[in-house]
Amino acid sequence: MSSLKRRGPLAVVGCALAACAVWDVGPAWADPAPAYEILLERIGRNAPAQVEADALLEAAEARLRQAGVRANPELALRADGVLGGKPYAGWGEAEIRLDLTQNLELGGRRGARVDVARAEVGVSALRRDQAGIDTVARLALTYAEAEAAERRFALAEDALTLAVADARAALVLMEEGREPLLRGIQAETEAAMARAAVEDARAERDVTFARLTAEAMLPTPVTSVRAGVLDRTSPATLDAAASLAVRVAEAEAEAAERRIERERAEARPNVSASLGVTRYQAEDATALTVGLSMPLPLFDRNRGNIDAARAEHRAAEARVAGARLADAADRSAALARLRASASRVAAGDMGVASADEAYRLSRLGFEAGRISQLELRSTRLALISARDAAVEARLARVRAEIELARLQGRAPFEGGR
Repeated sequence: MSSLKRRGPLAVVGCALAACAVWDVGPAWADPAPAYEILLERIGRNAPAQVEADALLEAAEARLRQAGVRANPELALRADGVLGGKPYAGWGEAEIRLDLTQNLELGGRRGARVDVARAEVGVSALRRDQAGIDTVARLALTYAEAEAAERRFALAEDALTLAVADARAALVLMEEGREPLLRGIQAETEAAMARAAVEDARAERDVTFARLTAEAMLPTPVTSVRAGVLDRTSPATLDAAASLAVRVAEAEAEAAERRIERERAEARPNVSASLGVTRYQAEDATALTVGLSMPLPLFDRNRGNIDAARAEHRAAEARVAGARLADAADRSAALARLRASASRVAAGDMGVASADEAYRLSRLGFEAGRISQLELRSTRLALISARDAAVEARLARVRAEIELARLQGRAPFEGGR
């Protein structure tokens, strides 16, 4: 006699029930994650990416202050005609000069330097705003994924409960001789698979909880997530303002244009003025000396740096054009995905309601002996699939809203409900 026959119907279903018996529901305690809005307030400027962007902006502002500072004057002391042969053996014939020289920075040097630094401050400020939006977007997505993982875990638990309940119903019919032993083996297998699905969902939930704990910089690990963002909706509208990515590209192009002017200013002769006092030891006299000096632009006219700045400006303009095209396409795509996902959520909810009713009727028919276990199994799997699809549809809607919010330079779900 085979091992399957020796086990009998009671042993078959006993295995399925054992799978439910060893299934633990987790700890009774839970440390829920704070609400989404609370996390947004907490993370604020404390996120590492935001702290970095703030520091880079502070550095750019410091460079702007430094760019406006005038050059330091130079003080020089010089003695001629000393410690040589007669009549210059000592200091009696010495000419001692004290000169003070100041770089005048003519030709718009300082103004061009300040303009470049000011443009770079604008770029850093926009990048700081972009870092804040990216931080909020990552937090919203991580929160939604954790919430979705918790729902999938709950659905996996429900699926296990349904599988065990169907296995028990199959036992009754097997004992009455209305279902073959094979159906009991199948029910046991389905219960075991449902148990494995619970463990997979539990592992995925724990992974997303760990990510949320790290992303939100929470002091204690998250063990549950309250209703947060999955069920929220946001108006699917386009904002006419340019995205932060476009504005950053435009600011970089402006800074590149300012660098051209700075390099042109550097090509102009740099004039220095000097004022000095000369002491003539032999005549016991003192006189003032004045002077102007400038380099002769015979070899270096800064042409290489000017050409390089022009080429960088052309590259920056090309990035602006590309950013504008990408922004228009990305906005249209994000808006289309958001509208499609909203329809998908509505369809998914209707599918869950229909699948739930179909399973309920199938269960009644199965217990009454009017339909087979295969039909019951089909409706149960359809219900599980519909529930998973409803969760995935909500997560897709959240992703579309986050992407649209990022393009519009705002926090996700602003003005939503």
